[in-house]
Amino acid sequence: MTAGPATALDAASAVEIAAAVRDGRARAVDVLAGALERIRLVDPSLGAFLEVWEEAALARAREVDARVAGGEPLPLAGVPVGVKGRHGTRSARALVDAGCVPVGATAVPGPGTPWRTWGLGAHGRTVNPWRADRTPGGSSAGSAAAVAAGLVPLATGGDGAGSVRIPAAWCGIVGLKPTNGRLPSADRTGLAAPGVLARHAADAEAWWRVMSRSPGRPGDRDADVHAPSPGRPLNAVYSPDLGFADTHPGVAAVARGAVERLDAAGALRLLPGTPLRLDDPAPAWLALRGTGDPDAVAPARSVNDRRLARLFDHADLLLTPATPDPPHGHEGPGDRYSTALTWAFNLSGHPAISIPAGLGEDGCPVGLQAVAAHGREASLLALARAAEEEVPWRR
Repeated sequence: MTAGPATALDAASAVEIAAAVRDGRARAVDVLAGALERIRLVDPSLGAFLEVWEEAALARAREVDARVAGGEPLPLAGVPVGVKGRHGTRSARALVDAGCVPVGATAVPGPGTPWRTWGLGAHGRTVNPWRADRTPGGSSAGSAAAVAAGLVPLATGGDGAGSVRIPAAWCGIVGLKPTNGRLPSADRTGLAAPGVLARHAADAEAWWRVMSRSPGRPGDRDADVHAPSPGRPLNAVYSPDLGFADTHPGVAAVARGAVERLDAAGALRLLPGTPLRLDDPAPAWLALRGTGDPDAVAPARSVNDRRLARLFDHADLLLTPATPDPPHGHEGPGDRYSTALTWAFNLSGHPAISIPAGLGEDGCPVGLQAVAAHGREASLLALARAAEEEVPWRR
């Protein structure tokens, strides 16, 4: 299969690809050909994919072209998408219905190590597209690397402790974890939520629109009600450490710089006052996963939920660095918890997003995490759109 007239869309966003396919300016089969060629050329050194489903993807792309020709207004027509892990196709069903073409299973952590911030693909370890000696994060490692390297514009992820937001931060892309429970999850602890990794805020928004309004989902009728008013700055509170994390000074400085630029641009308004302090969620999170004291869960949830409820009574967003540290090497994280700033919101269920904030001293991306009240994904996506315009970023 060779790339056809859609090669000009190789660097396009998912929204742009879908518009071109719907309008007849491109065919889904040609868009797919471009994605498969990029994977063939780049993935042997990147290690982002476990499997590539070339024949199945071609059949799906032909089906999309036929559906478009038949007049179906598919919102994500012809968009190539990576699917987290070999068993992640269930989470992609709504995307397929919307016109996406799954191209393969992305890398997840391999066997033989207790840490989850790496990936193992068909060609070996998954590397960070910015620095091959660094991990892309995990456990949605391959999805993040594939999106950041431009192999696909969208990829699915799963976030049980930060597994979408951490790789998004370290790979310099957008990673959204919706409110826990708004989308189906097989995780019996309630900690995990399906998520998305994207290069553009508009693509993450398109994913959320499809997923939240698909049949059998709770729906996002309240999202329109709670969407921030156009032009109104989002009231925000910033915390570099949530009161307990040991955040690397360089990471904190880059995240704070992004916040200040957004404040200066009028996209948000930093509220004065004492920074939020939460109890470290580690004991409660570990207990829910069966490796800690079950009696730690209720007290931690009670304290943190109460403090977060008070914050969201007067603020639209809580802002933090997405991770307390820069990406580590392939030898492992040592005794660091890269989840320190993310897993509190798996425990509380609040929606959260990581957006690019800039580059750290090591040349790797730093993510800015934004957290909103339950059901307020629209506020997170509004901030991501503003950041794409106001925070200088090299993709």
